[in-house]
Formats: sequence, C-alpha cells, structure tokens
Amino acid sequence: MRVFKTYCQLMYVFVLIVCLFLTPHLIFAQDKASQIDELLTQMVENKQLNGSVLVAEAGKIIFKKGYGYANMDWKIPNTVDTKFRIGSITKQFVAMQIMQLVEEGKVQLEAKVTDYIPEYRKDTGQKITIHHLLTHTSGIPTYTGLPGFWSDSTRNPYDIDYMIKNFHSGDLEFEPGTEYRYNNTGYFLLAVIVERVTGKTFEENLHERILDPVRMANSGVDRNLEILDKSASGYMNMLTGYVNEPYFYMMNVLGAGDMYSTVEDLYLWDRALHTDKLLSEKYKSIMFTPFLNNYAYGWSVYYQKLNESADSVKVISHSGGINGFNTRIHRLVDDNHVVIIFNNTGSTNLNGMCASITNILYDRPYELPKKSLARTIGETIIASDVKTAIEKYIDLKANYTDDYDFNEWALNQLGYQLLGINRVQDAIEIFKLNIEEYPDAFNPYDSLGEGYMIAGDKELAIKYYKKSLELNPDNENAVKMIERMNQSK
Repeated sequence: MRVFKTYCQLMYVFVLIVCLFLTPHLIFAQDKASQIDELLTQMVENKQLNGSVLVAEAGKIIFKKGYGYANMDWKIPNTVDTKFRIGSITKQFVAMQIMQLVEEGKVQLEAKVTDYIPEYRKDTGQKITIHHLLTHTSGIPTYTGLPGFWSDSTRNPYDIDYMIKNFHSGDLEFEPGTEYRYNNTGYFLLAVIVERVTGKTFEENLHERILDPVRMANSGVDRNLEILDKSASGYMNMLTGYVNEPYFYMMNVLGAGDMYSTVEDLYLWDRALHTDKLLSEKYKSIMFTPFLNNYAYGWSVYYQKLNESADSVKVISHSGGINGFNTRIHRLVDDNHVVIIFNNTGSTNLNGMCASITNILYDRPYELPKKSLARTIGETIIASDVKTAIEKYIDLKANYTDDYDFNEWALNQLGYQLLGINRVQDAIEIFKLNIEEYPDAFNPYDSLGEGYMIAGDKELAIKYYKKSLELNPDNENAVKMIERMNQSK
C-alpha cells in the first residue's frame, strides 16, 4: 500500500511538471485563438466577412471556425468543411502539375506554346514560353479583360477549342518576358497543355497527381451540373443587401479559377508543400522563385512587415475571386504558419485580415477592423440622396476618424457599387468627392472617367482618363478607354 501511495505521489509530481511545461503554450495558443475570433467576429458584424477560416501555428491548427451562412435562403451556417469556389487559388494547382511534368521530362519551361498546342497562332505562340504563362509575362491579353466578357461570355457553354480561338489568341500587348500583367488566359492555356501532354482531363490529373495523394477529399473542379454536398452559395454584398451571384459557366475558367475546396483541405495542401510528396525540393525551389512583380509559378512571394517593428516575415500566398466568392491562402513558410480564409459574399479585404492575424501569430499589436465607410455612406444615399451622404461623410471624417477607414479605396468602392445598381449620377458625385480628397491619386480620375463614359459624356470621360494617365503613365486601362472612345466618335 505504501509503495502504491509513493507511486501515486511520483506520478502526481510528474504530471505537475509536464503541465508546467505544456500549459503556458496551450494557454498562449488559446489566447491567440481568442484574439483571432474577436477580430473576425468584428468583421462579421461589419458585414466584411461571411465564410470559413483556419489558422495553423508551427504546423498545428490553433483556430478553425465558420461564420455566417453558406446558404442564406435556408440559414445553413458556414462550417470548416463547407466547400467554396476558390477562384484563382486554382492556379497554384495548375503550376504544380506543370512542374511535375517538367520533373518527369514531359514539359520544358522554355518550350513554346505551339510545341503543345500546334493549332495556336504561330506568330505569337512561337514567342511565348511555358515560363511566360506561369509568371503572367506572356503579353497575351487576358480574356477576362475583354469587352463584354463578364456581362455576356461567362454564361455561355463554350468548348475548349472555341475558347482558345476566340478568347486566348489576341495580339500581344508587350514582348513576352518584359512585363508582368496578371493574366487568366495563361493558366487556361497551361491547363490545356496538361491535358494535351498527359492525354487526360485537367480534372483527372488534378485528382491523380494532387488531391488523392494528399487526401483532399473535399476538393475538385466545379462543373455546374454536379451536386456538391455542403457547398456554399455565392452572394454579392450590395448596398441594397445581399443578392445571389450571377451564374458562371465554370469550364470557361478552366485552370484559371474552376476549383472548389474547404479550409481544412487547403491546410492539407499547405502541409504537403512542406514535403517532397508531390514535387522534389529542386523543382519546388524553381516553382517558388519569384520573377517579375514578386510572382513565381502560381504564387506571390514577398516579405510582410510586422506591426510596430522593422521585422518582416516571408509570405507565399495567393488570393482568389470569382462571382460571389473571395478566398486567400497566406503561408508564413519560415515558421510553418498558415492562414486560410474563404468568403462567400463577394469582394472583401482578406489581405488585411491576413495581415492582422499574422501580427497576432507573432505577438505584435493589431487593430480591430473599422466600419465600412462605403456601406455607411451608401446606405445614406439609398435612404436619402447623395448630397446628404456627402454631408454625412464630412461629419464622420471630422468627428469619427477612429471608427471608419477613410481611404481612397473606400470611396472608389462605393462609386462602383453605385454603378452596379445603375445610380450613375450618384457614382459620379462620389468619384468627384474622391478626387477632392485624393487629388494626387490617379485611380479616382480613372474611375470618374468611367462614370462619365457610362453616362454617355465622352468628352468629360476622355478628360479624366487623360488626367489619370498624366498622374500614372503606366495606366493601361486609361489608354485603352481613350482609344476606344476616340474610335467610336
């Protein structure tokens, strides 16, 4: 009995010692989780987040939670296993397959587009390499920037050959390799190249090469007709309230944005990228080496400064956006952290959320999110008129600067929301206010130019596009709009 008592005492001491070592870390992790939840809950209250979030520290999940509704009609909540369309995050899965084929000797990075798609136009296709497609430096116009694409072509069930001929074969905007310009066309073509080289569909390759080995059972390609269990509906966060996202035929964004996933599956993806399970270190190093504009192969690679410090951390990340959905994977690779955020109410500032969560992970100060200036002013316009709304803006800026985020982007966002509900004259007044507030910024002039163009006043539209171009000679949008309006005179 005495021996047993002594044994129990020793075990108690042992457990106590273990707890002394482990408990601070557990409490610390819990404290970070509480801070993350407080941050995100405030964003939900501000209508800046409706989705699912997962955060891992040193490879271990410390926080995962769903916010708001996956389906607003039936009040079905978002959870950590809700499936979201992930938009351009798809591109990193295309890049991985291309690099696997490079490692297998089936694709060459310096090979030309016409080597794999022989029917592609020769004058441009023989200049553009696989490397150019991967790094958004091909010079091909992005098809999602073509006039009428978003209003007309997103809904039409085109086949791949038609898409290549009519949407992906435009004249070069610059010599391949000399400039960076984000380009969905490049990744559509890369997905086609994967199919041509392997003799299998992009979907088959995706499962065989990545999803099945990593056990990402809740990820795949969205083909519209299939019923996906636990999938989120997409919504747009308009001034008049949430509305259903416009229909999008998903094959039209093959390789550029046609996948769905969950935050838990993308965590598995992050874990796999820390190993050589899918690709050797040699080829991963190539894949994650940035070219122009900090863009590597399917990933942005840069350093993020921590709040109130000269310190910075290496980030490998990418965002995704497609009708009704906004997503981000934010990998802090040196310390094995990852932040994954999915949102199903259209565009929102996920980059800002990731920056705040990064500061929490590194025990740095962070600010709770401020209220949406665009929504507050916009609701005043809807309820009253634009004059009253501008008076409210002046009052808020004078007396409530700590509560709202006053910046050029906020008013610009409001202007485009007003254009979206056909309040063109109200949008013009907001763009004019933005110019008064930020007279040296080029984008408000560009936006006012667009407002006047939609209103049918070409003279004023050209005037403000030219002013935007004067402030930023690299503003290609202004150049295109001026050319288009001059041609239509």
